[in-house]
Amino acid sequence: MSGIYARRIAVAAASAALAATTGLLTAPTAQAAMPTPVSASTARTYLGELTVATEGSSSGYSRDKFPHWITQSGACNTREVVLKRDGTGVVQDSACAATGGSWYSQYDGATWTAAADLDIDHMVPLAEAWRSGASSWTTARRQSFANDLTRPQLIAVTDNVNQSKSDQDPGEWLPSRTAYRCTYVRAWVHVKHYYGLSVDSTEKSALQSVLNGC
Repeated sequence: MSGIYARRIAVAAASAALAATTGLLTAPTAQAAMPTPVSASTARTYLGELTVATEGSSSGYSRDKFPHWITQSGACNTREVVLKRDGTGVVQDSACAATGGSWYSQYDGATWTAAADLDIDHMVPLAEAWRSGASSWTTARRQSFANDLTRPQLIAVTDNVNQSKSDQDPGEWLPSRTAYRCTYVRAWVHVKHYYGLSVDSTEKSALQSVLNGC
């Protein structure tokens, strides 16, 4: 009897292990996110390489000079791609509009279930880029910047938080969720370095301050 009982235990254990493995295979994937920015140490190096200059003028700036939310594939534009990427369980209709899902806003820690409550933030705002060197770019380069899915430049966040950020740099605005500030400034420096944009002295000091704590 003891041998039969032992075999039953073994079979039960094997079944449980198989169920656990199956569960791992079928469990929902973790929420995706914007591309991972460079490490804090690399960001500190990059920051030291950025040109420090007085912020330029907003004269001539227009969002239209940064063609954004261009078509990425099929019916999906950049905004819709980021909503899909940054959300959990996102459902899209035939026009690629998000009709369901949930989104966690890294800036303030809020969770939303309606896509209308989310803005796609440009990590380095378009107007800030304009004043930091993008005014001399071609329209094609500004379009690439405004729709960059490869660098950590686009992220879905609470709409009114994005609006409160507006076109401010880290010397003027940082996410209220302090746990995200290190990632935020790493992403900021990553993007500015890649695109050869300048920083002003107050902005650089704020970036250094946060990075020193990362």
